[in-house]
Amino acid sequence: MPFLTQPSQSSRAWDRLPVRRLGPGRCLCVAASLKEEQAVRALEARHRYKEKPWEYLESEEYLERYGNGPVWAGYRRNHKGGIPPQKTRRTCIRGDKVCGNPCPVCRDSNLIVHPQNVKLLQQFMSPHTGAVYDPTRTGVCMKQQKKLNEAINTAQDQGTLPFQIPHVEFSGDDYSNSHDAVGFTPPPPCLNSGETWYKWYGEMTPDAGEVAKVRKLYKAYLKS
Repeated sequence: MPFLTQPSQSSRAWDRLPVRRLGPGRCLCVAASLKEEQAVRALEARHRYKEKPWEYLESEEYLERYGNGPVWAGYRRNHKGGIPPQKTRRTCIRGDKVCGNPCPVCRDSNLIVHPQNVKLLQQFMSPHTGAVYDPTRTGVCMKQQKKLNEAINTAQDQGTLPFQIPHVEFSGDDYSNSHDAVGFTPPPPCLNSGETWYKWYGEMTPDAGEVAKVRKLYKAYLKS
């Protein structure tokens, strides 16, 4: 569409802004339309990252903001005094209110904790032991830390994240049938002689009254 300028009666600032003709007697500033287009693009990017959150870590926007380091590198929570708190906050977002200095995950809406977002989950795990970093080191709030633990466990179950199993050496003699405690243990003498396993069990005599009650109760069945 052709761009038109306002008549000379308007101010200089208005003269510098191009306008777009929408119809007879109607015009729209191009600057406002550009802002709307940028807002629409931002919403589309957020929806795209929600469906595929791992694509955000490969985008230019992520590289410009975080570089090659983890998302929690250089994060420092605002607190009074020189000693940081022993625990991180419970959550950074309560309803529509966001705290002043949110955690590394809550401050970026494009960072979505998901079991398939492996590159993000690996930033919160030790590359040597595979253990999850403590939230006091990464600064993540307790709500996001719980999501991270669940996502890491799910990813390990699905096979997208590796996990280490301690190596234990087993000797075959301990689990074979030729072991002395399994294959060559002689039977007890009471089984060969016909005696009971416990001597006191053979010496027990039942109460005559209790036996009479049982016989009376099952009288019909004993006759048959």
